[in-house]
Parts: sequence; structure tokens; C-alpha cells
Amino acid sequence: VQLQASGGGLVQAGGSLRLSCVASGRTFSTYAVGWFRQAPGKEREFVAHISLGGGRKYYTNSVKGRFTISRDNARNTVYLQMNSLKPEDTAVYCCASGPRVGSWYERSGRYDFWGQGTLVTVSS
Repeated sequence: VQLQASGGGLVQAGGSLRLSCVASGRTFSTYAVGWFRQAPGKEREFVAHISLGGGRKYYTNSVKGRFTISRDNARNTVYLQMNSLKPEDTAVYCCASGPRVGSWYERSGRYDFWGQGTLVTVSS
């Protein structure tokens, strides 16, 4: 599975962006997908996760109520809608997937496939 993330950019605080993660490979619909981000000088952190069927979604506390993860398996795409963006959301955002995630969705080491990052910059 190869993943490609896109949709990042520069936005003012309070604005919105929608990130997309497009996958190649017929098995994508059988894998859960997560979004992670890494800000300059900081460690990579979990942002959001969606189960293979889309019925279960999890978010890190700092984005709950502002970000929404969704997927369209027919299009092999997972989205991250980001609203009410804050300067502290500035980071490189990556999507990841794989068959070993299970209940360890916050652990980046459980994901086998990673896309390249897309930069989100939120100005104050």
C-alpha cells in the first residue's frame, strides 16, 4: 500500500483545511488509517484514527470537536477535516495505515505504511 497525503497549506487561525490521504492497493479498505503530526522540534504525535469500515473514530484530546476524520473506501481516500485551526496545530501531517494497528491506534510503530507529509501552517 502506498499513501499520498495532500491538502496542507497556510491558513489563519480560526480557518479550515481538509487533508486527503489517497492510497493505492486493493487492500486499503481492509486497513485502519491514522493521522499523525510532527511540529518543529517536537516528537510525532497521534491526531486521529478511523477503523477500516469507518464506524470507529478516535481523536487526541486537543483536536476533539475541531477535527473530523472520514473515509471513502470506494475512492481509497481518508480525509481529515480541520476546523477552528490554531497556531499550535502547525505541523507536518502524515497518514498511516496497516494491518497491525488494532487497539494500539495511538502508537506510530503499529502502522506499516506511511505517506509523505503535508505541511499545515496556521498563522496567528
